Amino acid sequence: MTETESYLNRIPMWASRKNSLPHIRDFLEQSGCREELLNIIHVAGTNGKGSVCSYMTSILTEAGYRVGTFISPHLVTVRERFLINGEAVEEAVFESAFQKVKRLSETMRGRGYEAPSYFEFLFYMFMIICQEEQPDFVILETGLGGLLDTTNVIRRPVLTVITSISMDHMQYLGDTVPKIAAQKAGILKPQVPVVYDGSSREGSQVIRERAGELGCPAWEITEKDYTLAGRDEAGARILIETGTGPLEVRITSRADYQMINGTLAVKSLDVLRTLGKAVISDEAVKAGVEKSFWPARLEEILPGVYLDGAHNIGGMEALTRTIGRMQQETGKPVTLMFGVASDKEYHEMIRKLCSTVRISRVTIARMDTDRSASTEELARDFRRWLGCPVDVFDTVGQAWEHFLREKGGSLAFCAGSLYLAGEVKALCTGEGDGYDRF
Repeated sequence: MTETESYLNRIPMWASRKNSLPHIRDFLEQSGCREELLNIIHVAGTNGKGSVCSYMTSILTEAGYRVGTFISPHLVTVRERFLINGEAVEEAVFESAFQKVKRLSETMRGRGYEAPSYFEFLFYMFMIICQEEQPDFVILETGLGGLLDTTNVIRRPVLTVITSISMDHMQYLGDTVPKIAAQKAGILKPQVPVVYDGSSREGSQVIRERAGELGCPAWEITEKDYTLAGRDEAGARILIETGTGPLEVRITSRADYQMINGTLAVKSLDVLRTLGKAVISDEAVKAGVEKSFWPARLEEILPGVYLDGAHNIGGMEALTRTIGRMQQETGKPVTLMFGVASDKEYHEMIRKLCSTVRISRVTIARMDTDRSASTEELARDFRRWLGCPVDVFDTVGQAWEHFLREKGGSLAFCAGSLYLAGEVKALCTGEGDGYDRF
């Protein structure tokens, strides 16, 4: 771990006193960043943000544009959050941005501002990187929510995109889908086009009404906007209606949920090119979708072993649909490695898993974070629903070794938390800068 990463990891994730959005804008202006000169695509949502950002980044890159992308969380190293054309920025660029924000933070604190939170610090770094790298397009993913999110200091994006909405972070965003949708719709700006996942009827109504109030041209995307043309072991082919006619694209993932995410990305950029904001050929769209890769989204990390970052009820529902289909197609048993954060609705997540999928063995891991849920409580939940072996381990490393040793010829899935996904990725790559930064 570098000194920079160590410094960042010492910044509190949640601060008792935070800078307001006007203060955050002051920080940006003092840094010399001029966001009005950037073509920003602002992305919010509960699940699918990273995948949609990845698809859009890949398509725009294939179209010949230089693309800066800001995502969260990272899985192994914090540089994963700062992308140029889909690749983590060079170490020198990362270090330079860090030093500039560190100096700026010290100056602003001397003027009475609060120290930046972890996410705020990284956002400033990204905006400085964009100021220096001058990408043609910037894809900006929100951190938490939308309305009060640090990234919502952006005044005039070229497009807003809202992915699927479901229950998560209820202590911050509200305890109903409409309340959460209202927070996500907080990124809408007057007259700026919005493309959104319309899978949730309640959430869609909130977004549609807010778009109407602000005069935003709006496009609702549902499963009706694509047609499944075929499947194979590598993924699926789908037909999407675009401004130039039906377009067949290849989704190189076995995850069913990536079909709607891919469609949302394609339709979003189709809006941009229809409005004359970008020149993107059908060939670039097809190549971009096919080449897109987003880690820990039903990633086959080893032969027959899949890693998925599903960490809330909506994500688990989407994952279980795919696991159920794969089990039906292959007839194989399913083994599961599971870990989850204590502030998630894990009782319901486990219920959905156990009531949908025929599971033959469960391995439970305590993750390297204070937020890790009680492994014994998780074991009781699984034993309540299942009659199979449920094994508990104190570390992800121990659980991973056992999981691989006992999986046999099953379909093996590791899911429940991005903390867990990050630790498993680090075990497989031998890297990592700490995991308590999601």
